Amino acid sequence: MDEYDHQAKVKLGREALALMTNQQNLPYEGHAYDKIMAHTYLALNWMSKGQAEKARPELIRAYQCQQDAVDRNKRRLAQARAAAQESSNANVIQQMMSSQRLADTVSSVTRSFEGVKGYADYVNPFTVYLDGIYFFHNRADSSDLERSRKSLTRAFEMSGDNKFILADIDMVNAIYRGEQIAPCTYVIFETGRSATFEQVRVDVPIAFNKIAYVGAAFPRLATHDNHIPSLNVSTSTTNTTTSLVANMDSIIARDFKNEWPIILTKTLVSMVAKAAASYSANDAAQGTGEFAESFIRFITMITQLAINIADTRSWTTLPKEIQVARIPTPPDRRLTVTGVTGAPVQLALVEGAVNVVYVKSNSDGSPLLVNQFKLK
Repeated sequence: MDEYDHQAKVKLGREALALMTNQQNLPYEGHAYDKIMAHTYLALNWMSKGQAEKARPELIRAYQCQQDAVDRNKRRLAQARAAAQESSNANVIQQMMSSQRLADTVSSVTRSFEGVKGYADYVNPFTVYLDGIYFFHNRADSSDLERSRKSLTRAFEMSGDNKFILADIDMVNAIYRGEQIAPCTYVIFETGRSATFEQVRVDVPIAFNKIAYVGAAFPRLATHDNHIPSLNVSTSTTNTTTSLVANMDSIIARDFKNEWPIILTKTLVSMVAKAAASYSANDAAQGTGEFAESFIRFITMITQLAINIADTRSWTTLPKEIQVARIPTPPDRRLTVTGVTGAPVQLALVEGAVNVVYVKSNSDGSPLLVNQFKLK
């Protein structure tokens, strides 16, 4: 993703190939939420390796990805609309926009992301939360402490009413008052699989004759609800359950909603360009004999069907939700995590003033995958 970001924003040759085939022929450069999560995971990786200083630039890059995504989306939308207006078949594109069959398909796509609770554009509350706890526990000066307070406050506002984030904010305020902080343990829980994309196809009436088939394919959001709703965390002194920090389905839906005008415009421009090419091929076959004309018409139809494919690529192993719990580190440093189903997982906490237990579950029937590290 970094390599693509450093290259030219538009590769004319690649775009031309995608125009005459489909967007899957372009390299997968990652959605905005992919890039933010990639840097978030890199930050966590450095923390887990005991090299917390290397996590700092990754969290800063994750924040920058959120800022860059807004400008990038505006630029790509402007480019797509300019391509539609400059197309030699701009009037045909406008005609298709009024097609009822297209409108019905578009409606089925937009329903997949409408009504989903969304956060601000390209903001991942978990990344913001992690930024807050990192810059608190690894603060170098007062500016880091203030950054932590702002990040935790933002994460709390987006989470609704997460008591653990509120406790973190109280912890920051305690430092401002000159108080000492007791050892604590964070339990971060990734549950389920995030929303992915499926394909929906439509045949659209078009103002070209001599064409056997013209169609378009669009991606549509598909959610996966087979997940553990929360994680129980128990010690010799406490018993609690994890609370939601970030809903990845909402993040992906918001990203897709922002991307949709670009996808729709590019798909229609591509469809008209391919229809025009088919028309030219069929028209050139006129007068070559009935068999030859039928054969060329058949070939153009099969080609259209073969390349009428939506770009449904995505990062399919992201979680559906990310939850967190924050507890005082127990005196015996022993902790048990339990899902709705499956056996409890008991572990002894490694030595540290601030510990992180990271738990992942792919579905409500899969075993809990547990990792831990010392943050401080």
